[in-house]
Amino acid sequence: MRRRPSARLLVLSPENHILLFYFVFTKGALAGKSYWATPGGGVEDNESFAEAAVREFAEEIGQHNYSISEEIACQKFIMKLPDGESVISDERYFIVRMSKVAPDRAAWSALEMEVMKQHRWWTPEEIAMTDEIVFPENLLEMLKNRVLSVC
Repeated sequence: MRRRPSARLLVLSPENHILLFYFVFTKGALAGKSYWATPGGGVEDNESFAEAAVREFAEEIGQHNYSISEEIACQKFIMKLPDGESVISDERYFIVRMSKVAPDRAAWSALEMEVMKQHRWWTPEEIAMTDEIVFPENLLEMLKNRVLSVC
């Protein structure tokens, strides 16, 4: 199984609200699935996780003022991609601090435009109480502990 490295962004407002995107799949291998997830995406050739985090911020959120941390957490698990391929996802997490603004969709890919239906700034309490699927599943623990975990 192929390894898919990716950088994920834990985007926090000054009030500690968390930016999540709502993904809705209507076709392909993930048809019928929907969930909230952090911004971020795959690491490109010859790119570090940290470089991917900066690029993904620009592509998915836009040109806003922000600060970004060093890698604070990682997870590895098997994941199915929209095309049906199963991969070993190697996700690295970075905390991003910024003002609460709407993401700029100008640099989104065709797939992102299709499946990323909305964004929302969540409070930690709202995430703890929702019945909706939120990825990563341990998001609140990551933010609470902010402990570097080694992959």
